[in-house]
Amino acid sequence: MPLTMAAIGDTATIRKISGKDETRRFLENLGFVAGTVVTIISRVGENVIVSIKDSRVAIDSNLAKKILI
Repeated sequence: MPLTMAAIGDTATIRKISGKDETRRFLENLGFVAGTVVTIISRVGENVIVSIKDSRVAIDSNLAKKILI
């Protein structure tokens, strides 16, 4: 399921990153790699704030839909 469907407070493991090569590379540079654990911190409008590798990252819903957990 995409990251956008996870509830606030949920912890999940990234299974796959979909999308174009440049989108996957961008998310990879932010730390979104298959096998990494993420926690949903909050939602602000259409943005999702997640905790990943001891950092907090805000991404929009279009990118969050490409992250499958």
